[in-house]
Amino acid sequence: MADQLIRATAANGGIRAVGVITTRAVEEAKQRHKLSYVATAALGRAMSSGLLLASSMKKEGSRVNIRIKGNGLLGGLMVDAGLDGTVRGYVENPAVELPPNPQGKLDVGGAVGKEGFLYVVRDVGYGYNYSSTVELISGEVGEDIANYLMTSEQTPSALLVGVFVGKDGVTASGGILLQVLPKAAEDPTLVTALESRISQLSGFTPLLRQGKTLSSIFTDLLGDFGLEIFPEVQMVRFNCSCSFHRVLGALKMLGVDELEDMIVKDGGAEAVCHFCGEIYQADVAHLRELIEDLQVVN
Repeated sequence: MADQLIRATAANGGIRAVGVITTRAVEEAKQRHKLSYVATAALGRAMSSGLLLASSMKKEGSRVNIRIKGNGLLGGLMVDAGLDGTVRGYVENPAVELPPNPQGKLDVGGAVGKEGFLYVVRDVGYGYNYSSTVELISGEVGEDIANYLMTSEQTPSALLVGVFVGKDGVTASGGILLQVLPKAAEDPTLVTALESRISQLSGFTPLLRQGKTLSSIFTDLLGDFGLEIFPEVQMVRFNCSCSFHRVLGALKMLGVDELEDMIVKDGGAEAVCHFCGEIYQADVAHLRELIEDLQVVN
């Protein structure tokens, strides 16, 4: 099934539902960064969460940054997701691997760490950002994002994200986000019913592996709440905005002395994009051109 995102409402607009499949995007991240199993699961959950959060934004070009810094061996992770369905991300220590947790699943909480912080930055497209910081509650990513939504945005939310990765790579990844909007949040029975239904699920990836579509998952969860699934299906993909031109711009900011030093000591410069792992090489001619541009300006 292609990576995609769909939206829906229920309870006369009182419930907002978003579902996303990120299997191919997470597999690409795994390959680009040479991620371990547990690092793949952690980053994949965050990538799906980022797309789910970005889906509620309005202005074209809006993006969400998620950074998690825990006390686990993974060191931390960063995800950048857009309203346009693009997503990218990386972890600090991609080779970290841990034994399964007591439930026999990948120990994402142990790798991320249960102590630390979750940082969310929303670029709403008007030249300024909204930033929030909350403490981690489990390191499992999904639970921490849901806690952020409740703590910082005061929106009762049920978030379920997952990644299934085995010897053949990532075969299922994605998640769903259900939110009770303000006009319905005062109905405790509605909130309780949603929490109960989500808690009865054994996970998100088992549903995908059973052949369930996002629409059928929504129907099972909200079919008796007046579910309305929007017809638009948005494609999702791993995409990085880095470029050689941007690398040259960053090198130019180092100044003439530093560029001259690179020419003498290294015979050029190499830059690696944290988000996608792309390697860029700037040779002596490129650096000389940057120096000439700086000297003309000065």
